[in-house]
Amino acid sequence: MASTATAPAPASASASASAHRSSLSPPSPPPPPPCSLSTTASPSPKPSLKPSSLSNPPSLPPTPKLPSSAASSKSPLSDFFASVDQPHHAVLDESDDKPREECGVVGIYGDPEASRLCYLALHALQHRGQEGAGIVAVHDNVLQSITGVGLVSEVFNQSKLDQLPGSSAIGHVRYSTAGSSMLKNVQPFVAGYRFGSVGVAHNGNLVNYQALRAQLEESGSIFNTSSDTEVVLHLIAISKARPFFVRIIEACEKLRGAYSMVFLTEDKVVAVRDPHGFRPLVMGRRSNGAYVFASETCALDLIEATYVREVNPGEVVVIDKDGEHNLCLMAHPEPKQCIFEHIYFSLPNSIVFGKSVYESRSKYGEILATEYPAECDVVIAVPDSGVVAALGYAAKIGVPFQQGLIRSHYVGRTFIEPNQSIRDFGVKLKLAPVRGVLEGKRVVVVDDSIVRGTTSSKIVRLIREAGAKEVHMRIASPPIIASCYYGVDTPSPEELISNRMTVEEIREFIGSDSLAFLSFDSLKKYLSSDAQNFCYACFSGNYPVKPTEVKVKRVGDFLDDGLNGSIESIDGGWVKARSEKEEKVEHPV
Repeated sequence: MASTATAPAPASASASASAHRSSLSPPSPPPPPPCSLSTTASPSPKPSLKPSSLSNPPSLPPTPKLPSSAASSKSPLSDFFASVDQPHHAVLDESDDKPREECGVVGIYGDPEASRLCYLALHALQHRGQEGAGIVAVHDNVLQSITGVGLVSEVFNQSKLDQLPGSSAIGHVRYSTAGSSMLKNVQPFVAGYRFGSVGVAHNGNLVNYQALRAQLEESGSIFNTSSDTEVVLHLIAISKARPFFVRIIEACEKLRGAYSMVFLTEDKVVAVRDPHGFRPLVMGRRSNGAYVFASETCALDLIEATYVREVNPGEVVVIDKDGEHNLCLMAHPEPKQCIFEHIYFSLPNSIVFGKSVYESRSKYGEILATEYPAECDVVIAVPDSGVVAALGYAAKIGVPFQQGLIRSHYVGRTFIEPNQSIRDFGVKLKLAPVRGVLEGKRVVVVDDSIVRGTTSSKIVRLIREAGAKEVHMRIASPPIIASCYYGVDTPSPEELISNRMTVEEIREFIGSDSLAFLSFDSLKKYLSSDAQNFCYACFSGNYPVKPTEVKVKRVGDFLDDGLNGSIESIDGGWVKARSEKEEKVEHPV
């Protein structure tokens, strides 16, 4: 399902939403000072945990826990969902029990095939969002938009790309909820206001969205979507500042939370990153001089753009006919970049926050092998995100890595189950054990994380059913004990298994012979001097930007899945954040 829209001529201050992973070997040049205006001409580019059931487990402190959520594992909405009738034999895919990256963005300026390059770059970023995609291009001073639900290849074809001529474009891939109700929330959004038209694509999450929206609605603004991104368009529209990039700065000064955004107007592309730099955003150049912005460098690789540098935290980069202009968005504190980009979200071939994702994950595996070795015959991974850490683990202990689980990449979100129930149906659809690798063996299984624990228990059972003699789980991240409010779809604290169980209890729950996580201290020791530049809120519960009114899925992906109704049906899907007083009690300084 896709829709096409054309931005209106300058009309009103009310924003209207459209209806609808480079060559990295060269060192990046030093970035321009982000807090002063510069112009570049446009010639060609130049917590420590105690593992259970280990033969000689080291003495380590117990798993950190958040007391308020540890008392009960029951979701506050479990009774509600137990009462909802499900379509017969329709099974929601819960086998991919992982945090989900919400979005990926692309921006291109100065290439005659901008929309096609945008389309390819979005393909490279498809892992960041699979449920919606869109592109906005500008031609003859008119912004044309095509958005739709589904994968990039499902939303766009040759004829649709033909409708998006022009040398500038922005694009977006989205993960959020499923169902027809999400179509209006698919980005980029386009709005017409008194000085022209503007399109925006946003990766992140604004923690003060509700308050901003209430203020805007009180002054007469009309919203067409439930997305926090639309607030940005309204703030730009009501600003009286000139020129356009000053409107962006004025709007962003009111925002709190995570945002990496690309804007498109009739004559320029603008890239913005929040002062903490939670979410990644990089800049590249093509051989013809075209500028490219993307969430990850893998997108630059595909369209043969050379990596130049990151967009700095708190920086605005404006690209127009006069070249590149860089200025400071606002005073910015020390960076707090999302550590999960290196653990799970980004592709291994990407360079994120100046570091190779592949090298990071391999090192996490080596650290696990050093701290928590296991007597085993084979090391396998939970594909795909656990593979590189498993390779590092196997190399360190000198045991062969083999593909003990084969992943199917052709499974949708929902399935039709046969009348006779199949145990662990969702996991079996996605993961197939290789009996020749597992039978009679002592197996180490490396995964990137454990969220609810339900998938891990099914994977352990699957491996045992294939004949494994022992199953030892190794997790290449610290335990996740808190929700993310900065653009990652994570379950509520009540659902996070590490928030309510010790490592030994989790081991018993998933049924493995031993279990060990990468320790928080070891992770920070590896990051060395860069450790202070990362956000670890999901491991510690300490938030760089305090969430005061945040949208989280209290029952994970299940809240608005297209089967049970809209997010508005249950308090609008909003959960009141804990007060600072409560935070101090739970996390004393």
